[in-house]
Amino acid sequence: MKKSLLTLKLVIPLAFLTLLPAQLYAVTAGQVFNKVKESVIVVKTLDRADEEQGFGSGVLLPSGKIATNCHVVEGGATYQVGWGEQFVPATLYAEDHDKDICLLDAKVVSRKPAELGKAATLKVGDRVYAVGAPLGLELSISQGIVSQLRGGLPPMIQTTAAISPGSSGGGLFDKKGRLVGLTTLNVVEGQNLNFAIPVEWIDEVKPGRREVSGIYSHSEWTMRVSALWHMENFNKLLKLCHAWTKDEPDNKLAWYSLGAAYGQINRYQDAVEAYRNALLVDPQFAFAWSNLGLAYAELKLYDHAIKSLQEALRIDPEHNFAWANLGFVYVELHRYNAAIMASRQALRIDLGIAEPWNNLGLAYAGLKRHNNAIEAYRQAIRINPEFAVAWYNLGVTYELSGNKGAAMDALKELRRLDPALADKFFDFLVPR
Repeated sequence: MKKSLLTLKLVIPLAFLTLLPAQLYAVTAGQVFNKVKESVIVVKTLDRADEEQGFGSGVLLPSGKIATNCHVVEGGATYQVGWGEQFVPATLYAEDHDKDICLLDAKVVSRKPAELGKAATLKVGDRVYAVGAPLGLELSISQGIVSQLRGGLPPMIQTTAAISPGSSGGGLFDKKGRLVGLTTLNVVEGQNLNFAIPVEWIDEVKPGRREVSGIYSHSEWTMRVSALWHMENFNKLLKLCHAWTKDEPDNKLAWYSLGAAYGQINRYQDAVEAYRNALLVDPQFAFAWSNLGLAYAELKLYDHAIKSLQEALRIDPEHNFAWANLGFVYVELHRYNAAIMASRQALRIDLGIAEPWNNLGLAYAGLKRHNNAIEAYRQAIRINPEFAVAWYNLGVTYELSGNKGAAMDALKELRRLDPALADKFFDFLVPR
């Protein structure tokens, strides 16, 4: 039986893209648009001759200020905000280029401010809506889901909701029409990846000017790293993460990202060192403890792995991925009952992640409880139909339980998903 190492899918900068099953929602895109359309406005940037040199979108806040991206207003001499033919002058009230958030002050009448939500409460798979003014024209809405959450709490939001040029600085709203982020657009190597800055950062922007502290802003580092991860360009990702740690040596996410990059190219000892550097910056960084435990497990240093994962759970008892990784380690040690307990703790916190189900299947298979193992693997596949390792484990367990027809069906799926793994499974079915 193949025991595959758990591949993390976390609410952190470096994580595989995880799309959860579509859900039913009580509101429509039209209802959300009707609720928020009064709060999203057009932002124009003018030069010294009062000629328009650029435009974007902004969101009217309960404070009366208008939030937008700093790159929308960059280089402007004066500004205007409005909609249709109605525009009024605006002044720059506060700017934090490191977060890419600028606040404008203007006398905007007959507009309704946005209701504020929290990016920290979002989950991967949640429905979101991007509302902005592409090309400076009337408002438009695009809908999608949260495809990943990057960074700490609150996180940067990666979304499938399309963000067109001119929509930068607009609003990303949750299914109840609450503002959860400011939309921005990042283009790396020809691939458009859609991001939003968490709404919680707006409260941290104070009057005055704050320049970018290093080569890139915090949000730029996060988006560039996320884009390379999305493209699975791990060698270039490693170089970028090295540059990030040099530019911001006291940034725990830079070191954490470096550790994750090393893990993707199987340099686990280097990953351990990077995670430890992240923990020197923040000893209470539960995600780093969890990934450190996984790196130790890859090195078969299981005692260190268990201690690291237990430390993550001491800091955050509801850290479902630490529970999931602990379940994997217990499977490797043939402590199957402990593995079942840990995997079920992960699933208690979130039933919608495939890897703990796969680990649960491995634990049941180790106890020769084949029916339970098959059900667990099928749950993993229901969540992620492309999960080749779970298909492999399911096929092996069907074969061991005497269901050859189902085992061959699993082989057909493996041929489509992972031919090399399918060959390995075929060798198991038909020993040479």
